Amino acid sequence: MANEVIQWFPENPAIATVISIILNIFVAVSGIFPSAPITAGNIIFFGFKIGVLMSIIGEAAGAIVSFLLYRKGLSKLLIHDKVKNRLLIRLKYTHGVEAVFLVLVLRVLPFIPSGAVTLAAAFSQMRLFSFSIASTLGKIPSLFIEAYSVDRVLKLTVEWQIGIVLFLFLVFVCYKLWKRKRAE
Repeated sequence: MANEVIQWFPENPAIATVISIILNIFVAVSGIFPSAPITAGNIIFFGFKIGVLMSIIGEAAGAIVSFLLYRKGLSKLLIHDKVKNRLLIRLKYTHGVEAVFLVLVLRVLPFIPSGAVTLAAAFSQMRLFSFSIASTLGKIPSLFIEAYSVDRVLKLTVEWQIGIVLFLFLVFVCYKLWKRKRAE
């Protein structure tokens, strides 16, 4: 079934575009799934340049939807008055140029979780338009790093790709075992 759907994409690039954007929104709202597989799919299907552009559009849409949902959820939970963390209290009152600069810098760093940046921005007094611009501009450099890395991995032979996946899995298992042993 999935193979049939993928074969249908070249005839319907608009459908592939919508699916890519919806998947990016889902990843952004969830806050736990990585966007690299979507970036890989975009590069494979659209080519490097258009694939990166699709990833930028999708991640921008995902960040905006997440920002709106997180802000609505925060106001429903009424946690604003219960927060004791100094950083979150400071973020709550951040707005204007300071908030834009903060989001821009945090987005440029590819290893800062996007969900955390979006949640912090939703907690602040930052407006949606400012967040959208800062988030999108900040995400572009980290997306190029991600896309370039994905593109390089996709150009490796299957053996190397499998080896990398197995190595990462081994590192993950070792980390979990070390963490468990340390907790004992």
